[in-house]
Amino acid sequence: MKLRKTVLNGIVADNPVFIQMLGMCPTLAVTTSAVNGIAMGLATTAVLLGSNTVISALKNFIPSKIRIPAFIVVIATFVTIVGLMMKAFLPALDKALGLFIPLIVVNCIILGRAESYASKNSVVNSIADGAGMGIGFTVALFILGAIREIIGAGTLFGTAVFGAAYEPALIMILPPGAFLILGLLLALFNWISMKKARGENR
Repeated sequence: MKLRKTVLNGIVADNPVFIQMLGMCPTLAVTTSAVNGIAMGLATTAVLLGSNTVISALKNFIPSKIRIPAFIVVIATFVTIVGLMMKAFLPALDKALGLFIPLIVVNCIILGRAESYASKNSVVNSIADGAGMGIGFTVALFILGAIREIIGAGTLFGTAVFGAAYEPALIMILPPGAFLILGLLLALFNWISMKKARGENR
């Protein structure tokens, strides 16, 4: 039950994008399509799972004075593994995501979970936390990428959604579109949270 709650917490109640507003750089930069959003989310999830597991397992052996550098080395190792696997098996996606795969190393979601959760909890709980945060991040990037792709290109996963007469709003696949859609989604989540809080207080 606790593991389930931990996973769901990362997806909904403590979503890294819509609630904590972490990882904004890749969130805004790579979500020009649903596929890119999912790919970036899954790559980050893989790193989260790996780094949380190793850091939790080694937490009693890492001196407190060097814990941050040690965490970064662990995270960088998993980012390198994910990056090499993408280059080998998904070269098109690797090219589309470009520099943002190596930049996972400095993604504040991963280092934040390592410091605040994995270094203080068991391996199993840390895996659940990594899974929840990773899935929450992936869902957020997919939603943002899907909306931008549908409005900005008239497609979803490369398949036409509207008829030939549809004129795409190209601004949606440009940087201003990312800020606009993210702002609207954040407003929606805040409205839902406020409405839920009012309902609980009655």
